[in-house]
Amino acid sequence: MAASNEMTINLVVLGKTQTGKSAAGNSLLGSSDFESRLSPSSVTTCCSLGRSGHILGLIRRNGCESALRVRVLDTPSYPHSALSKEQVRDTVRAALDHHFREEGLHLALLVLRSDLPLCPDESDDTVQLIQELLGPTWKDFTAVLLTHADKAEEAGYSEETYLHSASSTLLSLLSSVQHKYIFLDNQSSIIKEERNIVLTKLLNFIQQNKYQVLLKHSKE
Repeated sequence: MAASNEMTINLVVLGKTQTGKSAAGNSLLGSSDFESRLSPSSVTTCCSLGRSGHILGLIRRNGCESALRVRVLDTPSYPHSALSKEQVRDTVRAALDHHFREEGLHLALLVLRSDLPLCPDESDDTVQLIQELLGPTWKDFTAVLLTHADKAEEAGYSEETYLHSASSTLLSLLSSVQHKYIFLDNQSSIIKEERNIVLTKLLNFIQQNKYQVLLKHSKE
């Protein structure tokens, strides 16, 4: 939390190579802070923090409109084409501690592609990373971002029909995080209204969690 007329939410995006993590982070921030491009190898090799400007019209506190600020930590993919699992884990852990130790982390966003099936064991690496980073209550602080939703829509799937046809692996994962999921287009820039819908859903998840945070260090 920041000043009484401003609220900050802290997010980290995690996922495999070419799932659209960096693009999702840019969509949430309304910027192009993170490099995002098609590549035969992992693009992101280090963590970086992006910050949005003031976002109005989404929050009212004590009868008054409050400004929202979004902070997103972009991370290397896991597994990675050039870094070991240990290198990725240690890099992300250090960045989480550096950026969020004062205010804490509200949500980890596990990024998956909606236009590719999630097969058994495929999500295990990233889920294991989240468990190691966030601890035993990770499910309460994790939501799933299903990217490339525009491609799923072009193929004739609504959110309802998509989930009806989804693999048991994906449905089990969504159930484990209390069905905290969001479909997100991966176009170069989403319009303001679409971004606000996504941010409102994230705020609802955070509110359901009673604004609790992880990784916050108490001052000595």
